[in-house]
Amino acid sequence: MQSQTDNGPKYLPGDPRPEQRVERMLRVDHAGEFGAVRIYSGQKAVLGKSKKTGALLAHMLEQEQVHLKTFEGLIKKRGARPTALMPLWHVAGWALGAGTAALGEKAAMACTVAVEEVIDEHYADQIEALGNDEPELAETFEKFRQEELEHRDIGLEHGAEKTIGYAPLTGLIKNGSRLAIWLSERF
Repeated sequence: MQSQTDNGPKYLPGDPRPEQRVERMLRVDHAGEFGAVRIYSGQKAVLGKSKKTGALLAHMLEQEQVHLKTFEGLIKKRGARPTALMPLWHVAGWALGAGTAALGEKAAMACTVAVEEVIDEHYADQIEALGNDEPELAETFEKFRQEELEHRDIGLEHGAEKTIGYAPLTGLIKNGSRLAIWLSERF
């Protein structure tokens, strides 16, 4: 156990080492961006022919693909492993996207708002946990967090809150997103 000085964080026995914490962050963020690509792909499959919504979905999907590619590179560079749950997120992400899009454009936007609000919190927590230890990684997280907030704002601007059953729908999606984060960090 580390001494009780002011020279840094205190770790208890069983706590992950700093490099293990970063590996978990990369694993879960890679899984999250993969899931986001699948969600937007599912939404685009249903709503992609709509001029207005199709263009919005294409824009958000393109940004998520950049995020995913970045995390694929970071995982490889740092020797981290992706989550073992990728096949589940492949199916679940697309089903969530297509399912909410099948309920209509506003429901698809409600899905975006719910997911992106959870991701905003998640990235903010990670940035805080990194402190000054990984400035480049924290900068990447912050850049992506800002783009996720842009997606949330797009959803709000395009009627997400007018979805019938908005509160229960977004609550369910938020809880599912938090569970996916918890699982992907560990498996």
